[in-house]
Amino acid sequence: MTQQDGETSIFFYNRRMLDNKMTRVPGDSEMPKLCIHNGTVLAGYANMPDSAVLIEGADLVDVFSERRFLQRTFPADTKIVDAQQSYILPGLIDTHIHGFAGHGTEDLTSESILAMSRDLASYGVTAFCPTLYPMSEADMIKAIKAIVQAMGHEEGAAILGIHLEGPFISQERLGVQRAEFVRPVDIELMQRLFEASEGHITNMTVAPELKGMRELALYCAKVGIVLQAGHTDATYENMIEGMQAGIRHSTHFFNAMSRLHHRNPNAVGAILIQPDLSCEIIADGKHVHPDLIRLLVRDKPDTNIVLVTDSLKPTEQKNYPLIANNEEVVKEDGLFYRKIDHVIAGSSLTMVNGLKNLADMGIPLETAVKMATSNPARILRLPRRGELSPGYRADLTILDKDFSVLAAIVGGNVVFSKIPSMPSEV
Repeated sequence: MTQQDGETSIFFYNRRMLDNKMTRVPGDSEMPKLCIHNGTVLAGYANMPDSAVLIEGADLVDVFSERRFLQRTFPADTKIVDAQQSYILPGLIDTHIHGFAGHGTEDLTSESILAMSRDLASYGVTAFCPTLYPMSEADMIKAIKAIVQAMGHEEGAAILGIHLEGPFISQERLGVQRAEFVRPVDIELMQRLFEASEGHITNMTVAPELKGMRELALYCAKVGIVLQAGHTDATYENMIEGMQAGIRHSTHFFNAMSRLHHRNPNAVGAILIQPDLSCEIIADGKHVHPDLIRLLVRDKPDTNIVLVTDSLKPTEQKNYPLIANNEEVVKEDGLFYRKIDHVIAGSSLTMVNGLKNLADMGIPLETAVKMATSNPARILRLPRRGELSPGYRADLTILDKDFSVLAAIVGGNVVFSKIPSMPSEV
């Protein structure tokens, strides 16, 4: 066993077991292997106590019980890690995040995006969609190109693509988005943004009621962009017409959208009523009351709810001042407020804390894990992500029972670990 800070680590190799099990098997692949066993596997589709996963190179190649692990023989070069009953789950996926730890998309640099990647890994995030505020066209293109330039150079969480939160949103439901950068639908502008992204815009928040939205929706369907209703003053009819055109996801449910009314259900009502209209949720207990989250989980298929942070640049930042979207903010009770007028500017949530909050609200842990892993992967049409299934990418997060992050693995690479026996690379 290893010693850390005077305490015996609970993670260790059982040397006698390894000596018996790590035997060369003829015909085995020469690709490096890592087996993590004796954990609770929350696979994104089921809860599997006393189970193990096997990683080979960049892929997850098997999921099996502890009983099968004890019966199995592994090649001599297989690294074996005892999870000591921790949670083993698919890597957390954040599809709506503006910034983290003092770096944000508004910095317009690839260095900031790569810093987000590194820092997010230590919080259990293995993939994310850097999210842009509405800006001037020149700045939006610069921000988009910075993200594209960062892709493929990550040292932590993988960049899935770009989430555009605007600019085609409602002036009536801005939140803290800057009104001067919100625009009517403009297909030619959309084409310029998509061209700058080199095809890497994955999702986009829009207001379904805007004139010309059907044409925009059909264009986005053609190029593979998932549209989300948000920052919208839509009527119920607008939302249904948006669904018909392909707008079947929604942004930070309940926030910055037209309220439920008994004569016009509006955007909130449409999301509650229509089971196939999926939604993001910010589970910090502040943006949405916990009882409303419980109502949502009760009434909507749990496969259509996506946990996001919508976190801002100063989230987990240790120094001051705190700046978000180029405005100073203050943090109070887990929220950021714009200093100039004390309007809520956004969230300081992390994905792992959102997961814990959902569990504390009484949401079954396996359901909460789906919201953070398999649901966003499916809704954004991300192949081979979001589940612990044979043939999927080896993106994993390991948490202890207090939801502290112990390790993050991205494409088979250990990008963060507090586990002494975890290899630095597979």
